[in-house]
Amino acid sequence: MTDHPRKITRALLSVSDKSGLIEFARALAAHGVDLVSTGGTAKAIAAAGLKVSDVSNLTGFPEMMDGRVKTLHPKVHGGLLAIRDNAEHAKAMKDHGIAPIDLLVVNLYPFEATVAKGAAYDDCIENIDIGGPAMIRAAAKNHDDVAVVVEPADYQSVLDELATNNGATTLTLRKRLAAKAYARTAAYDAAISNWFADQLKIGTPDFRTIGGHLIQSLRYGENPHQAAAFYRTPDARPGVTTARQPQGKELSYNNINDTDAAYECIAEFDAKRTAACVIVKHANPCGVAEGDDLLDAYRKALACDSTSAFGGIVALNRTLDAETARAITEIFTEVIVAPDATEEAIAIVAAKKTLRLLLAGSLPDPRAPGLTCKTVAGGLLVQSRDNAVVDDMTLKVVTKRQPTDAELRDLKFAFRVAKHVKSNTIIYAKDLATVGIGAGQMSRVDSARIAARKAQDAADTLKLAEPMTRGSVVASDAFFPFADGMLACIEAGATAVIQPGGSVRDDEVIKAADDAGIAMVLTGVRHFRH
Repeated sequence: MTDHPRKITRALLSVSDKSGLIEFARALAAHGVDLVSTGGTAKAIAAAGLKVSDVSNLTGFPEMMDGRVKTLHPKVHGGLLAIRDNAEHAKAMKDHGIAPIDLLVVNLYPFEATVAKGAAYDDCIENIDIGGPAMIRAAAKNHDDVAVVVEPADYQSVLDELATNNGATTLTLRKRLAAKAYARTAAYDAAISNWFADQLKIGTPDFRTIGGHLIQSLRYGENPHQAAAFYRTPDARPGVTTARQPQGKELSYNNINDTDAAYECIAEFDAKRTAACVIVKHANPCGVAEGDDLLDAYRKALACDSTSAFGGIVALNRTLDAETARAITEIFTEVIVAPDATEEAIAIVAAKKTLRLLLAGSLPDPRAPGLTCKTVAGGLLVQSRDNAVVDDMTLKVVTKRQPTDAELRDLKFAFRVAKHVKSNTIIYAKDLATVGIGAGQMSRVDSARIAARKAQDAADTLKLAEPMTRGSVVASDAFFPFADGMLACIEAGATAVIQPGGSVRDDEVIKAADDAGIAMVLTGVRHFRH
């Protein structure tokens, strides 16, 4: 044999996740491996009728301090760290009665799960593993001689090697397991450090790390020449990471990114208050609407820009029903995402083999705190999530004309949408539906004009006498630096405007609004999205 094989004679197993444990332990015993274990793991193995030694027999010390101290001992760490071919290490092992440990199987106390279920502070602290990470790091460092397993998914690869190599593991496998081991402890420590920062309300800790667990390797990234993968973080936020997929082919990088954008936007619309639909293309909403039911909301959203909706993502805030499913499947759609779906709706979607259906279980809370992160050259930009909601804002009317009740309702709707469109953003809305969206332009005037142009295109498609921007309201994600952007909106037919305000030329902009006889509302909150 080649590849530096190391025979496993003794294994130490200490796991909180006991899935597959007994089958794995039984297979190890069949290869003549001596089993050493701790606490509940030892009890589970013994209860299965397998011979196992408690770690206290190895160390000569009982578990103490409520289990906080049990593996932090030279006879454990010496057995893991000793270099087998080093004569000095071999002598030390002999002199001090240290037996080698050739395989370490540890998965850590469930700290992330404990935090996710909202446990009390002291419970979270007790679920910070100390001995586990210490052993994992020791075994991974000494991977030339020791194999380390940190999740049940790797049990079979170890057993395959033992079967192939007469009870031994290869260096290739041990290196791969060691790399995963260090990544696991890094992600674990990241979860703990970020939790502490949250508890202490430290927005900018001196060190910030983000850890994740692989959900799936992706065929490629934004473009075919880019490698990509999808990871889950400890932030248990409903959405694409929590969703089950009863239908459709594997999600792509762009599918995941766009679906997340759609589902975060639809979360702005309380399902108890209204049915709502968001259609997204290239991470930007191209149609958003509230309706009497999902079908009504979908048709209103689609009317905004049916051209861009082709090949888009449809997000719904209520259980997908059969009638809505039939309507959505009339045009090519990449993904439908909703909290749930009826069995009839699932069957209807299933007829479209390439259409993915994601059921996220619930909607994310738009007010919940959290972090967003993006990379820059040599660094990370980390910020708190934009959890500002228009319903919580103090709206200030600054024009002579007050908005009507219908206009105010549409202004709030438009500002909800503006939060989720790339800056510079202009949203025209009417009757709780977008009728023109301008996104991602360098000039706010350009966004206003593009949105109006798309509204004219939609009117042509629907054979309307005039674009739906006539008599609409408009939302801007940031202030108008000059009156020209707002005047372009008025020219398109807007009768009321909602914007953050805060420009040195606010008075000029307000005067232009008064001169045109429109209403203007300031939120004091900006929604840049880059």
